[in-house]
Formats: sequence, C-alpha cells, structure tokens
Amino acid sequence: MKELELKYGCNPNQKPSRIYRKDGELPIEVLNGKPGYINFLDAFNGWQLVRELKKATGLPAATSFKHVSPAGAAVGLALNEVERKIYWVDDMGDLSPLASAYARARGADRMSSFGDFIALSDVCDADTAKLIKREVSDGIIAPGYEPEALEILKAKKKGSYAVIQIDPAYVPNPVETKDVYGITFEQGRNELVIDDVLFANVVTENQEIPEQAKIDLAIAMITLKYTQSNSVCYVKGGQAIGIGAGQQSRIHCTRLAGNKADNWFLRQNPKVLNLPFKEKIGRADRDNTIDVYMSDDYMDVLADGTWENFFTEKPEVLTREEKRAWLDQLTDVALGSDAFFPFGDNVERAHRSGVRYIAQPGGSIRDDNVIETCNKYKIAMCFTGIRLFHH
Repeated sequence: MKELELKYGCNPNQKPSRIYRKDGELPIEVLNGKPGYINFLDAFNGWQLVRELKKATGLPAATSFKHVSPAGAAVGLALNEVERKIYWVDDMGDLSPLASAYARARGADRMSSFGDFIALSDVCDADTAKLIKREVSDGIIAPGYEPEALEILKAKKKGSYAVIQIDPAYVPNPVETKDVYGITFEQGRNELVIDDVLFANVVTENQEIPEQAKIDLAIAMITLKYTQSNSVCYVKGGQAIGIGAGQQSRIHCTRLAGNKADNWFLRQNPKVLNLPFKEKIGRADRDNTIDVYMSDDYMDVLADGTWENFFTEKPEVLTREEKRAWLDQLTDVALGSDAFFPFGDNVERAHRSGVRYIAQPGGSIRDDNVIETCNKYKIAMCFTGIRLFHH
C-alpha cells in the first residue's frame, strides 16, 4: 500500500487528505478503525519517541500523545502502591512492564492525556490492552499485538478504535520535506543519538549526576526531541512528570511543566489519595475533581451544595501551606530543556519542583548567571551543546 486516503485533514473542511510515500510502500497496516490526519501525526511522532526510549534504556516504553506533543512518556519500571493508586490501576493485579510503562505515561498528566493517541515500543500484550480499554483514548500504534490484546482493542469505542501496526524495521529517508503555503521545506532528519556522552560536560560546582539521573535526563531529552518547541520536561524515576510544550517563552515552559510536576506529586498527598469519592463517579470526573481540589479554586468542588455531587462526606481543604510542605519533599527530579536557559529564573522555578539535575544546550550570554543560580541550590547542570527544536 503506497497511500491511504483519510476522511479529512486537521479540520473537517480540509479535503482531500491522505498519507502516502513517493518511493515505497507505507510501513503501517491499519488493523481497526479509521485513523485521521492528526492521529497519524501523533502516531508517527510517538513511535519514534518510544523506539528511542527503548533503545536508550533497554526497557519497554510508552507515550501518551495529544495534538502532536507527548502528555507523558515512561519506561516499564514496576509501580509502587501509591503510584498504582494515583494511576487508577490498584485493582488490576501485577502489570507487565509494558502496561506499567503506559500506566506511568498516562498517569503523568491525566487531564492532558484524556483522548490520547498511544505509542508502544513493544508488541501490545493483554495487560496493556486491558488498561487501555478503561481509558478514553483515540488509538494506538505498536509493532504488533497479541491476539487477545487485539480483540480487546477492536471492541473499544463500539468497534471504531484506531489500531495501527508499524513495521519496526522501517527506516525513513534521511532527508525530510514539508509543504507550507505551497512552498516545500527540506532538511536532514534529526538522527541525534541521545546517550551518556551528552551529559559529560557538567559546568556546576556539583559534579555528581548518578546513573538513575542520567537515565532520567535521557528520557527528558528524547521526549523533548518529539515535543513541539519551546519545551521543557521534568522526569523522575523513569517517567516524565511534567511537560511544557509549545510556549513562546522559556520561563513559561518551565512554569507549565513545573506546575504539572507539582500536580503529579500532590496527587500522592494522603488528603488527595483518600478523597471520599462516591461510587458512581467515573475516572475522568475523578481526575477533573482532583485537579480542581488541588488548585486555588478548590471551593468549586467543596462548596456546600456542590461537594455532595462528588463525595460521601465533605473533604478538608488542602491548604497552600500543606501543599508547599508536601512539595518540599519532592527531590531528585531531572529537567531537560530543548534550548538554552536565558535567565536564572528558570532554575529558581525548577528548584521549587525538586529539580537536582539539569541538561540544557548552554550558549546564553547569561550562562554565568544560570550556573550561579544552580550553585546556589547545589543543582548539577550539564551543557549538551545540542538544541532539540521540533516543529
């Protein structure tokens, strides 16, 4: 198959629409559903991301994509009891490494992952399919599917769930093109290999970047490689916990990603873990309610006459002081940036979300100020010398 006709492009008025190859067959097979234009953009970006994560770490990897940027990305490390609870998988028994990777990727930012497109590095197993079955999702791409997993996924969304199989041996042309306003852009593909060598130039007084931090920094940089720029990514324990994508200002990226990382950790606070939800409240509504409860707008769900819609009893407020005290326990977070930090304010904001390790290209005229701010908090920072813009 050299081309696949699509219903429409980014929007219903954009017709005709198709994907095709000029010099060979498409490396994919649609096993179920009718993936759309944006679905395929998410699928192909997500597949590259998880393929590189698997290569870099040796572990199964998963990502949750929305609008051509990842909402989460992770490798298949076992979940602890708190993680199982905040990712809504505490009733599923032991999960396969691949299912654990997707639980982490989906759980990093559940609000943004609602209606995601999934990419898996490995053949989709039944554990992963059962997890996906419970979530609101548009589709999936993987190198293969176990028979039981495929049947589970085919039944999703009343039989319309998009299931794509990609040939893992496919190698794209080293030169890529894109048309904008009738004009063709051409560039070499970004084939940069992200490994420990990138993190060798440590420029701060603190020179210690342990092995787990290097793995987390690699996850951050690989994630950024497929995230719409400007972008910043916070990672802890083998998973992205906050991604700030597509912002014009670097500090806005850092704040957005930091706020998401904070919310990920706040979900682990006992007051949040033990919210007395009514039985009938669905997973998506729980996520929305938790998000509001943790925010400054908590009265939107705790006001008399409102809390009764969600809870069996009125929860206590999670105060600003309690939130700050809890967030002060978050540490050993790694942060990657797709371009240099122009000001120390990015480091100040990162520090408030437990960042101890930073990888960024370097090269700002204010590098000295950024290094000085890192030294102030004993943060280890390396200059990679590599920019990772993606558009």
